[in-house]
Amino acid sequence: MFSDIDTPSLIVDIEKVKRNLKSMADYTKASQCNLRPHVKTHKIPELAKLQLEYGATGITCAKLSEAEVMADAGISDIFIAYPVVGAKKIERVVNLASRIRLIVGVDSEEGALALSEAAQKEGITLEVRMEIDIGLKRTGVPYEKAVSFGKWLNGLPGISLTGIYAYRGLISKNDGADGGDLSGRQEGEELYQVAKRLRDGGIDIRDVSGGSTPTGRYVAKVKGITEIRPGTYIFNDMMQVKNKTVSIEDCAASVLVTVVSTPCDEYAVIDGGSKAFSTDVPLKTAPYFFDGYGSIVGNDDLVFKTLYEEHGIVVSRSGKTGLKPGDRLLIIPNHICPTVNLYNHVYFFEEHQKLRKVNVEARGKLY
Repeated sequence: MFSDIDTPSLIVDIEKVKRNLKSMADYTKASQCNLRPHVKTHKIPELAKLQLEYGATGITCAKLSEAEVMADAGISDIFIAYPVVGAKKIERVVNLASRIRLIVGVDSEEGALALSEAAQKEGITLEVRMEIDIGLKRTGVPYEKAVSFGKWLNGLPGISLTGIYAYRGLISKNDGADGGDLSGRQEGEELYQVAKRLRDGGIDIRDVSGGSTPTGRYVAKVKGITEIRPGTYIFNDMMQVKNKTVSIEDCAASVLVTVVSTPCDEYAVIDGGSKAFSTDVPLKTAPYFFDGYGSIVGNDDLVFKTLYEEHGIVVSRSGKTGLKPGDRLLIIPNHICPTVNLYNHVYFFEEHQKLRKVNVEARGKLY
């Protein structure tokens, strides 16, 4: 299995990627909603361009440095869905906004004033969207203050408030988490209400943006939502399988590992540890209750139970793994986004079973 490449390596099935892209693009088009995918999942300009080919109107980034990589690759419509704070970053924002259509997230007076001052100094207008906290308790203007903050933000010179956005994950008002339907509808409805109140106040809110991979299809159906920002859907992972957002057959990325030691029948050691797999999703904890750090393709008896830096421990539900040194396994990660960030390059598995090495150009972009 992929004997001509070393391990651990991240393998991307491009036919599955294309199928995933088409499915989401078709759905958003049918819902008369724009698609602006979040590229933090893959961090690869070639895949961002493929998303645009499949109907995306632009892309979303988490960090300014990701946006710079994508702009350097020729992508000209980028939303940074993250507060840009600090003089150095704002200087870079102004420079980037002179090259492309750049939209910047804002959720504080301090951040907004700094952007306004920089824009006035350069004689430009910066396009911004106000982030609203609708339940996740992360970034965002508190929901009850969103309208008053938006009215204040709209009056700043050098700033053009064109939209609002939010991210709430799978949090719903009823039971804390769900498969995407209830939380998605609530997210969309709450965003629409803020947009309506701002418009009633004379503010031209054109973009109302929400949704993630599990919630995006439901957010897109809500009246007044103009855009969704799913990211994981391009690859999918075991979190999405557990959410019942997708099936395991829709997972396009997996880590190829080699069995390096079998001290006894009960367990085997692989060369993929915490440097090869994300560990941000705890085991045996709500809402996923994972029993391992990924799903071993084609063998439900094996459990990827333990991670060290360089070692992974695979055990058997039935008692004996049946593995020997040199065996190779494909493992679908629980969370693909931070897993991709561990790799300098991935391998695209393309037509005629060809492998092509591709750099993860926006990997490790922290600032």
